[in-house]
Amino acid sequence: MNMLIFIIAGLLVHCVFLASIFDIYFTSPLVHGMTPQRTPLPPPAKRLVLFVADGLRADTLYELDDNGTPQAPYLRNIIEYKGSWGVSHTHVPTESRPGHVALIAGFYEDVSAVAKGWKENPVEFDSVFNESKYTWSWGSPDILPMFAKGASGDHVYTYCYTAEKEDFGAQDATKLDTWVFDHVKNFFQAARSNQTLFSKVNEEKVVLFLHLLGIDTNGHAHRPNSREYKDNIRKVDEGINDIVSMLEDFYGNDGKTAFILTSDHGMTDWGSHGAGHPSETLTPLIAWGAGVNYPQKVTFQFFEDEFLKEWKLEKWKRLDVNQADIAPLMASLIGVPFPLNSVGILPLDYLNNSAHFKAESMFTNAVQILEQFKIKMTQKKETTLSFLFTPFQLLSDTEQINILRKARSYIHQEKYHEAVSLCKTLISLALEGLSYYHTYDRLFLGISVVMGFVGWTSYVILLIVKTHTSLTRSTHDKASTVLLLYGFAAIGVLIAFFLLIQTCPWTYYIYCLLPVPVWYAVVKEFRVIQDLASLLLVFPLGQSIGFLVAGALGIEILVFSFFYRSTLTVGLIAFAGWPLITRLWAQAKVTTLCWTLLCLLLAMFPLMPVVGREPNISLVTVAGLVILLISSFFLACLCKSKNKYVPKKDLTILLFQMLSIALSTYVVNSTHSSLHHKQGLPVINQIISWTTLASSLFVPLLSPTFFFQRLLSILLSLMSPYLLLSTGYEALFPLVLSGLMFSWIYMEKEALQHYDDSLKPKLAVLNFSYTTDITQFRQLHLDDIRRSFFFVFFIVTAFFGTGNIASVNSFDPASIYCFLTVFNPFIMGSLLVWKPFPHRSCDFRPYGFALLLFG
Repeated sequence: MNMLIFIIAGLLVHCVFLASIFDIYFTSPLVHGMTPQRTPLPPPAKRLVLFVADGLRADTLYELDDNGTPQAPYLRNIIEYKGSWGVSHTHVPTESRPGHVALIAGFYEDVSAVAKGWKENPVEFDSVFNESKYTWSWGSPDILPMFAKGASGDHVYTYCYTAEKEDFGAQDATKLDTWVFDHVKNFFQAARSNQTLFSKVNEEKVVLFLHLLGIDTNGHAHRPNSREYKDNIRKVDEGINDIVSMLEDFYGNDGKTAFILTSDHGMTDWGSHGAGHPSETLTPLIAWGAGVNYPQKVTFQFFEDEFLKEWKLEKWKRLDVNQADIAPLMASLIGVPFPLNSVGILPLDYLNNSAHFKAESMFTNAVQILEQFKIKMTQKKETTLSFLFTPFQLLSDTEQINILRKARSYIHQEKYHEAVSLCKTLISLALEGLSYYHTYDRLFLGISVVMGFVGWTSYVILLIVKTHTSLTRSTHDKASTVLLLYGFAAIGVLIAFFLLIQTCPWTYYIYCLLPVPVWYAVVKEFRVIQDLASLLLVFPLGQSIGFLVAGALGIEILVFSFFYRSTLTVGLIAFAGWPLITRLWAQAKVTTLCWTLLCLLLAMFPLMPVVGREPNISLVTVAGLVILLISSFFLACLCKSKNKYVPKKDLTILLFQMLSIALSTYVVNSTHSSLHHKQGLPVINQIISWTTLASSLFVPLLSPTFFFQRLLSILLSLMSPYLLLSTGYEALFPLVLSGLMFSWIYMEKEALQHYDDSLKPKLAVLNFSYTTDITQFRQLHLDDIRRSFFFVFFIVTAFFGTGNIASVNSFDPASIYCFLTVFNPFIMGSLLVWKPFPHRSCDFRPYGFALLLFG
């Protein structure tokens, strides 16, 4: 019962630690209550057309092909003769919704939106669309509705195709973009005969938004270097040319239309996005039309990425911006208020207007960002005790007034350059202050969570020491225990009162109060701590230093492996040599040889490219055949066994799992062949895939409870869906890792003989249906520290051996094509998160069973 309570408490504590990450690092940056700010001078454009080519990389658009021909001839002509161009630098996560929010609302998305599949608005926000007189938009149902939903009034209109059209396995994804262009043409054709609509589209402050998803879809399906991806760019280029010509004709070439082409994010060479690789964060920006600067020729310009020569654009001035800067640019061009939550800085070099207009626009931009700063400061001041509140020193109330007054004075004196410079300084300070107040509680919360985590770790160590060592387990002095309890209770009351008078969120109470009972439990074991300290002090100094150096080196290897996967190879090679420096080599030569070979084999995986970058379905087939060979060998051994009766049910389950492996291997090959020929995902393959996934969750529960049979059953069940989610060498990884885990159990069994632990049961007769009495576990040895390190190292290897599962772009979208090809973020995300589960299962299960064996 006590152990059950301890496990439940541990789960709750770790849930709190997990939730704290979002409260400390991923809270919404938005504030409300600001006053709309707009430039007081007439805008240069009456209407704005925004083209967003989803998933378009800057380098792919700007580069020339092998014949020296532009990928997009019309847009290249714009760059050279009609408009301004540059690179828009996006922020992580490089996903569609955050990218569009940055473009249209001017701020970087709250990561909590991922919980709603990047579709819904966790917090309502303002946008250029909301501030416009009318906005018409065409494109994906995953993007358009979120801006219409957040708009005040009924002036944002959306026209979407069905979600089923977003199919990575479709014959021609360019149809998504063709649909948009055709519907825009039909819309304006209808406007000629509809007087009400005609009047609306001729109003000022109108936005037309064309979301073009075909490039992104082709990039996921065929990779950005494919013919399909580049053909789609040419289709988009032609479509934009047609739309521009049609609009100029519709509006009688009035010269009042501004055009912007950009992208929400780029894409890696292997067809994914979400992280911070330059291929994902560098997106194109081309602007032309009313109010936009013409091309500016230069003799020299320097950029660290050195793309200009490759693109043959070194003669035309490149104007780079942050993605959020595009929102104030659009607002300035058509004269609508800057989005209230925007943190973008108006890129003046894109504007073709008077110095007065630029100065007024920059002043408006500064006031709009300063408004957010003032509200953020007020909110934080109201929830912090006055004597504890530390204001942002660089931008006091007096400093704000002085800068604004001085900037306005410069504008009146027609010192526009000085006014712009001063406004940029104010914006920089206001943004720094916004970040300061947004992270104001981060240190306080971080210390609370660290205190809780260290306290919990200390308590677990003390519990293990008490249970599994011969240290004195003294009874507690009742009086001192009661006094200690009252003392910690008083501390808890003071913390709660401190949080209450500051009207802190309820989650703050959990993070700050959690360390109190945890540290009470630690301090209550003071005598055990004394005994442990006394025991450690008797160790020879040299031996202690050696243990500390070895421990520090091991921890550093684990830390470096998060950044450099090859570090895992170094660790596995060291593991391979472990039996050679102990007596295990002499005790069990065959087992040691297997351990060494499997360690070296597993050490090869971290040196290979990240999964998905070089797909190879043949290796998936090899993995399927290998696991079939292993299971067939085991089946033959069972059938030939004379001393053991094998129930028909057990044979049926094993044969069913072997059939699942064979079907999975076939489905992977069949699906990818079908998609390669652009025939879509076969329905029968989809049914088999989902059925296999569902059955893999419960079939192992029906298998025999004997050691080898249960483990093999779990491995076979997990391998079936894992093969369906594999695209290359990663299919072999669980097999090697599982083999190494089996070897590890045998190695540890041999290692325990050093302690004369000869009463342990044989592995062959171990049955998991037996109950285990934890109080009968053996005493701890120093070798258990080494076992613990091995355990943690293998977990890290399972997570990072074939890629970085913490990075969104480590996943190849092709992994889920056996299950679905129509875009669905929740299902796709769930499958990609589930994919590493067999790795981890190969790690946790055998070690857990080893504890049963050797504990």
